[in-house]
Amino acid sequence: MNKFSFLASLRLRSLYGGRRRVLGAMLGGIMGLCMPLAHAAQAPAPTKPVKVVATFSILGDMVKEIGGEHVELTTIVGPNGDAHTFEPTPADVKALANAQVLVLNGLDFEAWLPRLIESAGFQGQQLLASQGVSVRHLSPDEAAHTHHHDHADGHKHADHAEPPKHVEAGHDDHVGPDHPPLSDVDPHAWQSLENGIIYAANITEGLIKAAPAHRAYFKDRSKAFIEQMKKLDSEIKLALAEIPENKRKVVSSHDAFGYFSQAYGVHFVSVAGLSSQAEPSAREMAEIIDAVKKEGISGVFVENTTNPKLVSQIARETGATVGGTLYSDALAASGEPAASYLGMMTWNAGQLIYVLKGEQSKG
Repeated sequence: MNKFSFLASLRLRSLYGGRRRVLGAMLGGIMGLCMPLAHAAQAPAPTKPVKVVATFSILGDMVKEIGGEHVELTTIVGPNGDAHTFEPTPADVKALANAQVLVLNGLDFEAWLPRLIESAGFQGQQLLASQGVSVRHLSPDEAAHTHHHDHADGHKHADHAEPPKHVEAGHDDHVGPDHPPLSDVDPHAWQSLENGIIYAANITEGLIKAAPAHRAYFKDRSKAFIEQMKKLDSEIKLALAEIPENKRKVVSSHDAFGYFSQAYGVHFVSVAGLSSQAEPSAREMAEIIDAVKKEGISGVFVENTTNPKLVSQIARETGATVGGTLYSDALAASGEPAASYLGMMTWNAGQLIYVLKGEQSKG
């Protein structure tokens, strides 16, 4: 098998050969792609690594891939952690207080971050990974769905991709019934590999700013990383294009895959809004179940950071199959196939392709 041949494997395999072989072919391609990073660039004379704090595991992996041995990385919200409900600890305050660079998603994904910045007295570089992405705004129907949940769980979304400002003592930056969301922005931009490339470019420039002596090292590793993303992006698009558009429909736990949907043409019916902790009303659940039945959606997916209860209920009441786990807001634990950004995107695509190919075969 060549360095990236999972698509050929997908085409050749029997639909009845099993999900394990599909994922194995895709993950085998990623393992091959990861090899160039080990030989990307020789380090210059030893210097102290840049102390970097990344807000959550997906950003942390990107920093590690680009920064290599020249970063000392602390990731605040780790694998399988839920950034929507996270509360910083004294250890997080200490780590940020000692950091030179803070890498964040922005788009108000990290609602807890302004308080952490203030507590740590952080004065270093705030590196906004999402700077320059084409931001997804919710449709009126999606916005109404999300506003209902956000009022219930206190999650809000910023209007622009800006670093968080220091907050005044006692300031309540949460959204509630008396404080509507500032906008209808989807913060999950990393779920498109094209956006992942933008993230990588921003992280590269931020690391170069912090450690200009390692410019060539960061550039070489970034180039190899971005090349992997481009190849994976193309292969996912080709594989999903083989499935009729009317069959590319699934149910997910919360509205975290809007950018994936835009990039790869898979329609997601989300049980909850943009926050992983939001829960639909009984009426909304009935509407979702009705839509799943009417549209003939047979694949429903849980997420690694959400409670599977509601998805399981939909599966029971519609006869749909729980297709597996998708990784939305956090990577898998170390050693798992989805423990890296590329691994996560490969895993998610493999899960979806397996289920949707099966649905296609039903006619």
